[in-house]
Amino acid sequence: MDSFVLMALVATLGTWFVTALGAATVVFFTSPRPKVLNLMLGFSAGVMIAASFWSLLEPAIARAEQLSGPPAWLVATVGFLTGALFLWASDKLVSRSLGKVESGGVRRIILLVLSITLHNIPEGLAVGVAFGALQQGCSTESLMGAVSVAVGIGLQNFPEGAAVSVPLRREGWSRGRSFLVGQASALVEPVAGVLGAWLVLYVESMLPYALSFAAGAMILVAVHELIPECQKNQSEQPYFATMGIVLGFAAMMLLDVMLG
Repeated sequence: MDSFVLMALVATLGTWFVTALGAATVVFFTSPRPKVLNLMLGFSAGVMIAASFWSLLEPAIARAEQLSGPPAWLVATVGFLTGALFLWASDKLVSRSLGKVESGGVRRIILLVLSITLHNIPEGLAVGVAFGALQQGCSTESLMGAVSVAVGIGLQNFPEGAAVSVPLRREGWSRGRSFLVGQASALVEPVAGVLGAWLVLYVESMLPYALSFAAGAMILVAVHELIPECQKNQSEQPYFATMGIVLGFAAMMLLDVMLG
C-alpha cells in the first residue's frame, strides 16, 4: 500500500474513533429522561445545522472557486438541492416500504443515520485528498496542512457521534445499540479516505458537489425530523429544547471556526 494512502487510512481511522467517543456519551444516560433527551435532541439538530454550513457548504464553495468549472454558487446550490431531494425521496421510499402504521420512529432513525453517513463520506474524501495530494510534493507545511484537516474533522466528529446516538436512545433503543449505530455512521470515512488518496485528481473535482449534497441532506433531516421531535411536550419549559439547538449550533460553529 502506498505510504500516502496508508497515512490517509490512519488519519480517517482517527476521525472515526473520535466519532465513536462522541457516540459513547449516550452510555451516561442511565434512563431515558424525556426532558434531558429533548435537550440533547435539540443539540443534535443544532450540530447538524451548523455542520451543514461550516463543515460542508463553506468548504464546498471555497473548493469550487479554486477549480476551473461551473460557478461556485451553482455548484453549491445544485449539490444542496440534490441532497435534500435525495433524502426526501428516501423518506418516501422508506415510508412506503415500512407502512404507515410503524414508519414514524423507524423512518426517522433511518433518515438520521443516512444523512450523517452521507455527511461523513465527503469528510473522509477531504482527508484522503489532503494526504493523497502529498504525492505531488511532500513538504513539512503540506504535511501539517493534511494533518490539520484530519484533526479538524476528527474533533468536529465528536458532537456528530452524539447527534446520532442520542436520538436513537430517545426512540427507546438501548445504550449499547445506540452507541454501535452512532459509531458505525463514521465507518465510511476510512473507506472514503483511502478512495480519496487513490483517486486524488478525480475526486478533487467532485468534492464540492459531494460536500454540498451532504449539507442538503442534513438540513432536511434536522428541520423536518429532529427539531419538531425535540419540541414535543415542551409546554412547561418551551425554550428548553430550543436552547439545545442553540448550544449545538454554537458548539459546532466554535469547533469549525477555531480549527479552520
